[in-house]
Amino acid sequence: MSLFDRRTLLLLPLALAACGFEPAYGPGGTAGALRGKVRVDAPEGVNTYLLVRRLEEQLGRATAPTYRLSMVLSTGIQGQAITAEGAITFFSLVGSVQYALRDIATDEVVTSGSVDNFTGYSATGTTAETLAAQRDALERLMVILADQIARELYVSPDIPA
Repeated sequence: MSLFDRRTLLLLPLALAACGFEPAYGPGGTAGALRGKVRVDAPEGVNTYLLVRRLEEQLGRATAPTYRLSMVLSTGIQGQAITAEGAITFFSLVGSVQYALRDIATDEVVTSGSVDNFTGYSATGTTAETLAAQRDALERLMVILADQIARELYVSPDIPA
């Protein structure tokens, strides 16, 4: 006898609809309302370029912007694994972004917030390998932070669908 009951699967959408669940990517969802309507402030360096590039992938490049997204990015490096000789063999890249989504017409803040996360890389290889690992970790961190910002914008109750 199967533990999986098809009736549960068939009733699940009804239960989600009853609790007010609305998919962000569905018709009338916030993701569709923001697609191509958010102009992200110009990047000021490599890190913010990577962040803006991913945000434009997530939100779409603004063709007729209604909103402007401004951000303040801060990053840092922390040593994690230290050998008995005092050499650091693993680093964490820590990043945080404070953001504000403004209505272009009124310059009022529609929603704001902050996100933070980290990635890591090993420093046990050659100098070239370590630098490549650091660049890769930085790119991954910017993707993670941009995805978090986009996700928070999609579920924000302050943005009209």
